[in-house]
Amino acid sequence: MFSLFLEVNDNERDLVIAELWDAGATGITEEPHALRAFFGIEADQKVLLRQFADFKPSAHEEEDLDWVRVSQDQWQPFPVGERFYLVPDWREDPAPEGRLRLRMHPGMACGSGTHAATRICLMAIERHVRPGQSVLDVGTGAGILADGARLLGAKPIFGCDIEHDSSKVARNNLEASIGIFTGSVRSVKSQAVDWAVCNLNSATLATLRPELTRVAERLILSGFGDDETSKVAALFRREVREELELDGYACLVL
Repeated sequence: MFSLFLEVNDNERDLVIAELWDAGATGITEEPHALRAFFGIEADQKVLLRQFADFKPSAHEEEDLDWVRVSQDQWQPFPVGERFYLVPDWREDPAPEGRLRLRMHPGMACGSGTHAATRICLMAIERHVRPGQSVLDVGTGAGILADGARLLGAKPIFGCDIEHDSSKVARNNLEASIGIFTGSVRSVKSQAVDWAVCNLNSATLATLRPELTRVAERLILSGFGDDETSKVAALFRREVREELELDGYACLVL
C-alpha cells in the first residue's frame, strides 16, 4: 500500500477529492493545503503521478491499515447557518434540537458541504427560500443544495449538471421527489422556478447570466471570491436583497 500526497488549494479540494476516488483511492485524509490519498498495491504509481502532476505529487509507502476507516473518521458532523446540521452519510448522528439533518457525501462529487461557498449557499437558502417555492440547483454536483431546499419545504425542486457522472451521483443521493437531469440551464423553460441556485465561479456565472435570469425571478449565486461581489452584482443588474461572506467567499441573493 502507498499514499499519494498532493498540494491542493481550497478552490480545487472538492474536485481533486472526487478525482482521487475515481482513480481508485481506498481512503483520503485532508491536511493543511494538501490531500493524502491511499491506494492498494494494484494501483499504478507512475500513472497516478502523471494524472495528478499539476499538484506536485509524491508517493510514499504506507503500513497496511484500514485507510477507509481512517479517512471516514476524519469527517465529523457540523452545523451550518442557523438550521442545518451536516452529517456524513455513513454516520447515524441525529441533528441537535431545532436543526435539520442534512446528509453530505464526501468525495462523491463537487459540493460535499465542507467548502465555504457551499456553506454560504446553504445559509442563503435557509434565510430566503420559503416552503412551497420551486428551486432549480444549477451545477448540482452531489445534490446537497437541492436537498437542503427540500428540508426547508421547497417544492418542486430540480437539479442539473453538465457532467453526467455528477448527475448520477446526485440521483443516487437524493429522494425521488427531486428531479435531476444531465444538461444545462439552457434546457429549462423561461420563468420555470421561483429560485435558481448556482454555486459556480464568476466566469461561469457570466456565461450563464442570460439563462439564469430567464428561468427564475430570484437568484442565489455563490462560488466566487468576496473581492468579486460588486462585479457579479453589476453583471446581473438585479436588486441585491442580501450579500453574505464566509472565509473569503461571497454569496448574492438577487
